[in-house]
Amino acid sequence: MTVSESYRADYRELRHGAGGVVTARDLLMLTGPDTAEFLQGQLSQDLADLAPGEVTSSLLLHPDGKLLCRLRVTRTEEERFLCDLAPGLGEGARSRLERFKLRVAVDLEVRRLAMLSVRGAAAPPPPAAGSAGAPTADGEDAAVVAGVRWGGIGGWDLVAGQVAPPEGVRLCDPAALEAVRIEAGIPEAGKELTDGLIPAEAGIVAETVSFTKGCFVGQELVARIDSRGGNTPRRLRGVVLEGTDLPPAGATITDAGGSNIGRITSSAFSPGFGAAVALAYVHRRVEPPAPARLGGDDGRSCEIRVLPLVP
Repeated sequence: MTVSESYRADYRELRHGAGGVVTARDLLMLTGPDTAEFLQGQLSQDLADLAPGEVTSSLLLHPDGKLLCRLRVTRTEEERFLCDLAPGLGEGARSRLERFKLRVAVDLEVRRLAMLSVRGAAAPPPPAAGSAGAPTADGEDAAVVAGVRWGGIGGWDLVAGQVAPPEGVRLCDPAALEAVRIEAGIPEAGKELTDGLIPAEAGIVAETVSFTKGCFVGQELVARIDSRGGNTPRRLRGVVLEGTDLPPAGATITDAGGSNIGRITSSAFSPGFGAAVALAYVHRRVEPPAPARLGGDDGRSCEIRVLPLVP
């Protein structure tokens, strides 16, 4: 893998300066007099005391307690909530919620918007964290503005029809942001967070689930695993590999004896480590830091580490 100076500069800004990346984002809008009560019974997070302008992270689960998607919930008014989530997942979330919408006055609509993700030690403050009203590239109000913390790296996301980095923020390659994300051990939809995942495997339960609210769909499995200390067959770990070549998603990880102990979910080159880094689901018997190797023809040595990976 050839690493350009532009990529290294983007990485430096996203970690130590102020960098921004523009991507797509789905927005699921829910409105109506029964919206708050309806979502309280559907999502894993406690929304009862969420005030207009506040934001929280939550899960939408299948009835068996396995993941459908992770979403960020913003309450903009007493009867209006915005759920922003990874592109392509909005319709699935809407369909799942529609199936449970029995005799309630709630309207659901999905829109495809854009998201500006600003990260870095010198990132400017968000325009109006947690509330709409921030200026955007198309002159309309933002749908969502939310502060973000990736380990020791701060920043914010702005979701709107059109977005662009403000003055002083470098527009960066999404691949560089991927390296920063992996170093911080942040799971992403479609890679670490997939349909049917047991949420505890990804380490996202503490920030997305309330165990003091009333019942919600899928609660039984999440609560049972939590009561057993969060013990699952595999856990999300960080991996540092020799060299710059990136292993493909799905590549296996083996122990010293050649036994399969894990699977790569995403990878990127890290200028901070001077090597490829990855996230992987690894068997729970592996106690990081632990030596390992990539399976198959590659066979490079690697080290499994406890998240986060940030050097």
